Amino acid sequence: MAATAIAFEAPATQRALSPSQSRPIDLVHLARQTMGDKTLEVEILQIFARQARKAMLEMSSGESSAIIAAAHRLKGAASSVGAFTVADLAMRIEEKGAEATSMAKIATAIVETENFILRLCR
Repeated sequence: MAATAIAFEAPATQRALSPSQSRPIDLVHLARQTMGDKTLEVEILQIFARQARKAMLEMSSGESSAIIAAAHRLKGAASSVGAFTVADLAMRIEEKGAEATSMAKIATAIVETENFILRLCR
């Protein structure tokens, strides 16, 4: 029996596995988004850190609609800068609500991401 050949290659995605995804911010993704402009990267990361902190505050309100809206905004912002762990956790909260475990995980991920951003901006 002859081996079957694959007629096409798997499409490249923005979230393809790469070593930089082991960090809180995927720096390869961020560089693509900013076309390698380091000054712009720093500015965008600082804006994201403020947005993430604000979203956490809004999600701690306990109001379901506010939690879902904040999680949705955070998911989009995190995805755009390459904070994929934060984005995935925000998506989980957006879809399943603010379970205590999810809220603790996203708070931890946001703090780790903020610390990573602070180290980059020195």
